[in-house]
Parts: sequence; structure tokens; C-alpha cells
Amino acid sequence: MNFFDKLNSAIARNNSLLVLGLDPNPEMMPQSYRDFGEIGHLVEDLGDWLQGIVLQTSDLVCAYKPTLGFYQSLGAEGLELLTQVLTFIPPHIPVILDAKHSDLNTNSFFARTAFKTWKVDAVTLNPYAGQDLVAPFLVDPNAAVFILCCTSNPTARSIQHYPNADLPLYLHVVKEAKTWGTPEQLALEVGSAQPEVFEEIRAIAPERTILARSIWTEGTNFKNILQAGLNDEGSGLLVPIPQDLLGSEQLPTQIQTLNQTVNQIRNERQQTSLSCDLWMPDVCLLTQHPHQDLILQLYDIGCILFGDYVQASGTTFSYYIDLRKIISKPQIFHRVLTAYAQILQDLTFDRIAGIPYGSLPTATGLSLRLNHPMIFPRKEVKAHGTRRTVEGNFQSGETVVVVDDILITGKSVMEGSEKLKSCGLKVKDIVVFLDHEQGVKDKLSEFGYRGHSVLTLGDITQTLYEAGRIDDKQYEVLRHVKSV
Repeated sequence: MNFFDKLNSAIARNNSLLVLGLDPNPEMMPQSYRDFGEIGHLVEDLGDWLQGIVLQTSDLVCAYKPTLGFYQSLGAEGLELLTQVLTFIPPHIPVILDAKHSDLNTNSFFARTAFKTWKVDAVTLNPYAGQDLVAPFLVDPNAAVFILCCTSNPTARSIQHYPNADLPLYLHVVKEAKTWGTPEQLALEVGSAQPEVFEEIRAIAPERTILARSIWTEGTNFKNILQAGLNDEGSGLLVPIPQDLLGSEQLPTQIQTLNQTVNQIRNERQQTSLSCDLWMPDVCLLTQHPHQDLILQLYDIGCILFGDYVQASGTTFSYYIDLRKIISKPQIFHRVLTAYAQILQDLTFDRIAGIPYGSLPTATGLSLRLNHPMIFPRKEVKAHGTRRTVEGNFQSGETVVVVDDILITGKSVMEGSEKLKSCGLKVKDIVVFLDHEQGVKDKLSEFGYRGHSVLTLGDITQTLYEAGRIDDKQYEVLRHVKSV
């Protein structure tokens, strides 16, 4: 079970969005556990205290969050304590290791230790080193990461809010981090007592889980923070239990009271969303496209541009879709391949053929994923060497599925298919990522081909508009092209 499946199961089982920090902080430990003598006695007392907390709260929370720094501060005994504390946690409750790891030189080793040795489910990371830091933590399909976006300490403001309030660095971190991993792999950590911070981040990342922290400062409007951070389903926000409650003799009762407050606000949020679905269906995302997040990610990394662009056919469009950027974003490329594979798994074929040059990476990825050999028709036949029209090994009479990126006029994909057929291969199905809906599928049918597409221009247009990524003018531009 991956982290988010485990998390959602715990949320449903305990009806709770609360996360409890399991930190061996002697200052928080009740007097009855304290025995300040040798360090060994302190660590033992801390272990007894934390075990008692788990026993009292495992049916009240959705996750536990031990902070690595507290354990490291106790030396070797502290790391032994961490291993011990992790065994106290029931296996059905996910563990988020709050590490704020940021070192490139040790990221692979640390990922192995966290997920294989300590067997935690998720890790918090500092984003400053970029995607190179995050990648090793996403190798395990069952693991997840939380990217630190914003902290609440006053001196961080000069960095995190740079260069101005309209485009602060922490929002750029959110936009960039969304391209590093899917919502099933990557979440966000937000430390702030300001509801507007959560509101801004939720607007940019409606599909991401947010781990809140630092929300318990004096004067905080707790309800406003929750309303800003929760998604339309009244979820997507993990709420920290105040650390000063951990020393209380009435810990379970206080957590139950807090959970009731959170769930009341969740219900209000859900009712608001339901009203949106009833009265404003043109802007509500409750009935979202199955590839909504992928569409938004493509837009966020600049695959969809507006301006005057000349297409290969010579026609000038008021927009341009550049899917070549996908290959530089491994996590998004992985999702694109998955979308293609969902179509290909229902087709019958012997080999996969990519149309040069744009779809060759896609064809390669699908060949590896589906374990089907790949070939490709040459764009131009060389005057030297083998002078082959089609590269790769194949037998006459085999069936080939052709993959391409964008279907506008169909010229390149049909030329490539005809080259394959000239070598004795059979071509029945052509699968593209994006169909511009210019009637080309009907044209393909006239030539004996069946056209399939992951997305249509209409899918992209409507999703971007409903998510607020494009304005009315851009929406009309895309609709006009679709209707031409």
C-alpha cells in the first residue's frame, strides 16, 4: 500500500485529519516520566513517554510525525530511540519523518535508510537543491515526500517572500515542486499562521495534500486557516496537534475535542462545495477530467503557450503546444506514458512504432513499460549505410501500433504509417497524446486507420478554464481553433 492510500485509510478509519508529532523533547515530558540523570535514563524515560502517547492516540490521528532533529540531538542513543519509537506505531498508521533533508551527497543513502531501514512512509525535504535532491526519494512507488514551501519564522520572510508579495519565492517553489512528482508521490509542507498563505497555495495546487505547521501562534484564526487549506472535498490538509498538549494528563480528551472542531469545519467546507456544484457547475471542479492534474502540470511547465506560432502545415495558430518539454520532467513523463499505456493495453499489436522525432522518447518508454519491441520509420532515408526505410528488427506481416504526440493534420503520422506498410507491416491503430479535433480521426478512418487520443483540445481548454489557468480571451482562442 502506498503512502496516500495508507493515509486516506487512516483518515477514514479514525475520521481525523490530525497529525501528532512524536518528538523526544524533555521540556514537554510530564513530570511523572522525568528522571534527569544519565543520558541513558533520559532516553529510556522518553521512550516510555512516547510509547504511552501512541497507545492513547492511535485511534485519534491519521499520521505520526517524528522530527529527526530531536532524535539526532540525543546522539547515538537518540537514533536507537527513533528505531524503538517506530516499532510502537501500528502498521496501519502512516509515519512522516520530519527530516527537512537537503544534502545532495547523501540523498540516495538517506532515502534508503528512511524507507528501507526505518520503514517510514514519507519524508519532508528542503527544496533548495531542486529536483535532483527529490528524485531518489521517489524511486520507491509506495513512498512519498513533503516539500517544504514556507516557514513561519520572521527572518525567513526576506527570502521566502522575495521579490514581492505578488510573486513570492514560496509560491514559485509550489509551482516547481508540482512538476517533480505526482499527487500520489509529492505533497507540500506549509508553516504559517496566515490563512492567505494557505489560500494562495491551495489555489495553485488544488490537487496536493498540505501538511500544516506553526498554526498555533497566539491570535491565529484557526477556522480561517482550515477553510483556506482544505480542498473542495473537505480534505487534503493535515492538521498538527499542538505540541504543548503532549504533556497533558488529558491528552486523548483534548485531541477528541480538537478533532470535533476540525470535522465541523470540514463539514462546512463540504457543504460550500456542494452548493458550488449545484448552483455554479460552469466553474466547479467536482466533476473533474480524469487527467485534470496532468493537464494542469503541462500548463504549469510551459507546454501550452499563447502568441502567434506557425505550425508545420504552414498555418498560424494563436497558441502552441510544445510536448517536447515533457521528457525533461521525469515524473510528468511517467504520467504521460501511463495515459498512453491505458489505451494500448486494449489494442492488439506486435511492435510499437514512434514517428520521428517528437514521439520517439514516448515510443521508447512504452516499449520498455509494455515489453513490446520498438521500431520507427525514418524521416528521411540516408544515401549511405543500410538505407533502410524502417529501423529496428521486424517480420513482414506483423501488426504495428503507431504512436505520435499531436494530431493536427495527420500528415506526418500517415506518411510514417505508409512507410511501415511499404515494408510489409500492418498498421491498424494510431495513438496520439493530443487530438486537435480538426476531423483528422475521420480522415484516418478513410485510410483504414483507427485513431485514439489521450486528450483532446477541448479537454485541455475546459480544464484550464475551470481551474482558472486561462482567462476568457485565451479560452475563446482555444475554442475558436477547435471549431475551425
